[in-house]
Amino acid sequence: MMNEILDTMFARRATKRFDAHHTIPDETLTAILRAARTAPTAFNIQNWRFLVVRDPAVRAAIKAVAWHQPQIEECSALVVLCADMHAYAKDPGRYWKDAPEAMREKYIGMITQYYENNPTMQRDEAFRSAGMAAYALMMAASAHGYDTCPMDGFDFEQVAEIIRLPKDHALVMFVAIGKGTGDLPPHGGRIPDIDVIAFDRF
Repeated sequence: MMNEILDTMFARRATKRFDAHHTIPDETLTAILRAARTAPTAFNIQNWRFLVVRDPAVRAAIKAVAWHQPQIEECSALVVLCADMHAYAKDPGRYWKDAPEAMREKYIGMITQYYENNPTMQRDEAFRSAGMAAYALMMAASAHGYDTCPMDGFDFEQVAEIIRLPKDHALVMFVAIGKGTGDLPPHGGRIPDIDVIAFDRF
């Protein structure tokens, strides 16, 4: 099991071209999204949001403001990763509904104290959570035999308008999911461990 996970991590590539004729079965996409929801969030506030764009007209509009990247229309599922920056204030007791009452009340107070009147923390936490969810989404898709491409390279304001992003949400990134086609380009290469890994202090 460990080797399978590690193999998946090392084999992951950003797939740029997909089979535009392939359709992901609804039950498979549901399973992938459900697995992605196991990604951690601070205080369990589950502030990530997954917008699955299926409408060809919406995808075409997004592509027009995303450098015309082909995977936006070719992929089987275009998932727009967003985060609700005000999730902390939206009935926070529901995040701990299965916990004992005293524990639930304790966490409600902690959540409120941590995020209220702190927009920088709200936004930072939103991006941390959505980033972890994006990686979980890619790993889950791979487990179901699909290729993925994490994406930016788009006009954030125009995409937000196209998808009608709520005012209290942040747009983070896309993850395109589908069956890759064609040959992948060679790996660009990894810089040495010593350049990225340190211990105790820099």
